[in-house]
Amino acid sequence: MHKTDKGAKLMEKVVSLCKRRGFIYQSSEIYGGLANSWDYGPLGVELKQNVKAAWWKAVVHGRDDMTGLDSGIIMHPDIWKASGHTENFYDILVDCKKCKGRFREDHLNGGKCPNCGASDFTKGRAFNLMFKTHFGAVEDDASVAYLRPETAQGIFVQFKNVLDATNLKLPFGIAQIGKAFRNEVTAGNFTFRMREFEQMEIEYFTRPEDAEPWHKRWIDDRLNWYYSLGMKRENLRLREHGRNELAHYAQGCSDIEYNFPFGWAELEGIANRTDFDLKQHSKFSGKDLQYQDKVTNEKFFPYVIEPSGGVDRAALAFLVDAYHEEEVEGRTRVVLRLSKPLAPIKVAVLPLLKSNHEIVTLSKKIKNDLQRYFTCMYNDTAAIGKLYRRQDEVGTFYCVTVDVQSLEDKQVTVRERDTMAQERVPLDNLKTYLIEKLST
Repeated sequence: MHKTDKGAKLMEKVVSLCKRRGFIYQSSEIYGGLANSWDYGPLGVELKQNVKAAWWKAVVHGRDDMTGLDSGIIMHPDIWKASGHTENFYDILVDCKKCKGRFREDHLNGGKCPNCGASDFTKGRAFNLMFKTHFGAVEDDASVAYLRPETAQGIFVQFKNVLDATNLKLPFGIAQIGKAFRNEVTAGNFTFRMREFEQMEIEYFTRPEDAEPWHKRWIDDRLNWYYSLGMKRENLRLREHGRNELAHYAQGCSDIEYNFPFGWAELEGIANRTDFDLKQHSKFSGKDLQYQDKVTNEKFFPYVIEPSGGVDRAALAFLVDAYHEEEVEGRTRVVLRLSKPLAPIKVAVLPLLKSNHEIVTLSKKIKNDLQRYFTCMYNDTAAIGKLYRRQDEVGTFYCVTVDVQSLEDKQVTVRERDTMAQERVPLDNLKTYLIEKLST
């Protein structure tokens, strides 16, 4: 993936905004930083929570055939033997003999070092991507464990328990949001690829003969989810994996790709995993993980359709997609045009005169009343024009301005982010007005 000059400038602006306005910080920054690790600031954590809430609402609360799960990060090490991660989850890495840089062998462009351009490398070596740790007080071979590289296996090993507790009938799915860890060497491009990240995964269980139709249906559903949250259609595309790209367990897979400033890259994958995982865990655990039809008593291993996306990648894509610059009265206005469900702050309450005690008191009361219904903030740190620009820059949908006239007529000025249109609204109707606006 190569950055164009335009893409590089856009990425620099987004990264700068994230640091300056409290979306994303370099992890451990005061100690020099930790490579490819990032912390979410006050606005970033709100955006990330909104992405997860929108996903959960769409795939769990909005459906009759889904339920949720939250499995552990550290699981029995035999799980990773059964899944194939212990044996197959690795990259082939080489070291440049000139600059000593380490790279994935399949990422070398024309056999040249990305750092120095040399073409003399060490022999490729396999590096397992899982983070190894130890379970218990003694660090020996018997206590080896791993931080999970994906959330999917937690769903498979709890398949029988979930089925027994819910009595769900095929087809049905189990959804999970959680942390995963991969010892990536080629991490980078801001939060696109990290060693510690968060996944939104679904394992959707079907009869084998129904797997392909459900695979296609989930591809459409997942694309439409991004569209529904305002992502530009021209920045999304679908790419089907070639046979040589498929994982050893997959019958088919398609990626939803986003046109990031550094190029087209995977946002989410939707795979047909067949019945590989449940069969493997039955074999290694000795437990029968087959599904039994209560009507026919037929027993079989269901096929699995897996939509798997990254929370961090989605948040980054939504940030990039929403970033907008325009000229207003001869000056550049930066607007983060996030959709209403994703905007970190829905309403900002701004006093026109912070020196006026009555205006400040009324402004704070309005903010306290509104924050019971949606995320709000109060800000009196600058002149009103600058306050508007600051709220535009972080995607705040509505600004409520309290002025001297508000003390007399009990009305406030409500300004909309994208159009900058202003309207006087009675205080008695403000809550209803904003709830209606933010729900449409």
